[in-house]
This record gives sequence, C-alpha cells and structure tokens, in this order.
Amino acid sequence: MNNRLQKDTDKVPEPTLRRLPWYLSNIKLRKEKGEHFVSSTQISKEINIDSSQIAKDLSYVNISGRTRVGYDVDELIDVLENFLGFTDVHKAFLFGAGSLGQALLGDSGLTHFGLKIVAAFDVNPDLIGREINHIPIYHIRSFEEKMKEYGVHIGILTVPINIAQKVTDDMVAGGIKAVWNFTPFRIRVPENIVVQNTSLYAHLAVMFNRLNFNQIK
Repeated sequence: MNNRLQKDTDKVPEPTLRRLPWYLSNIKLRKEKGEHFVSSTQISKEINIDSSQIAKDLSYVNISGRTRVGYDVDELIDVLENFLGFTDVHKAFLFGAGSLGQALLGDSGLTHFGLKIVAAFDVNPDLIGREINHIPIYHIRSFEEKMKEYGVHIGILTVPINIAQKVTDDMVAGGIKAVWNFTPFRIRVPENIVVQNTSLYAHLAVMFNRLNFNQIK
C-alpha cells in the first residue's frame, strides 16, 4: 500500500473500516450484473445501511460521485481495494492447525483479500510435516527460523485458550507485528502490536441471546 493510502487509512474510524468491505462486495456484484454506476442510495437498499452513512464512509477514500449518476463502479472498486489493502499481499503465519486452523488454511478466498498464509505451526506430531492447501505445517520450535525465511508480520491465532497468551508472547518476541485472534481469550500485547479479535463464540452468544429475546416477545 502506498504512503498516501496508509496515511488516510489511519484517520478512518474503525466502524467505517468494518463497513467498507460490505460496500465493496455489493459493488462487485453490481459489476457482474453489468452496471456501470452506483449511488449510495442504491447500495443502502441492498445492505440496509443509511445512504448518508455510506456517503460519509466513502468520503474517506477520496472519490467523488457524479450528480444524479453516482459513482463509477470500476473506479470505486479499484479505490476501495487499494484503500483497504486488498491489492497488496500480506503474508501470515497460522498458529494452531486444529479444526478451525485447518479451515482457514483451506480457505483460498483469503488471498483475494490480500492475505496469504505461508506456513502453519503446531505441536501435534500427526500434523507436523503435512500440507493443507499447499501450506506446510511446522513444529512451533521452527517459528524463529521460518520468520527469517519468510519475513512475516501477521500471526493468526487459533490455539486452545489455555496456551493463547503463551503463544502470543512467543509470536511477539519473534517479530510478529499484528495478531488476528480467533480465540475467545483476550490476549495482552504491547501497545505497538495490532490485534484484531474475531471470536466465533462471542458472535454465537450475541446471536443466541437475540434469538431467545425475539422468541420471548
């Protein structure tokens, strides 16, 4: 990502960053249907987000729509993908090649969004030496050696919660700068380390709670 785009991204509120990929997906679908222009009002009808909020979010990516016409679809896709970093290749290590870890290793779609898992680490002898989706699995002891080989900055955490903090500490000590945490454990890291928590169990709790609430009403 170039310096201008990175600098702009630093100013963007996190809720906006979370919404931008939704807009991108919707716009790509429109392109597949042969549409050449799209307005914030049209996007709003599809994804149920207020059109004024969409327009405000898109103002961060330095693109202007045309009055009564909207945004050029091709230009908007290009700008959003560059702004979000999806056109760059960000190499990552995965820690914990259990069922969830293996699902992520098998997800080739991640590469379309700029994330390339280049290696995984585990302690299970039945997994070490195997490949999943052409991605090798090494013993965790090989982490520092592989860091020198691959020059990775992102670590994906899918280990059991009882070792989540220990593995995180090792990752950070080994040079990992950003952690995508899939465990329900709130890891502690230095202030200069980026953490994105994506707990499937937390989202399940919200869904179950809302489902039960709706059934009671």
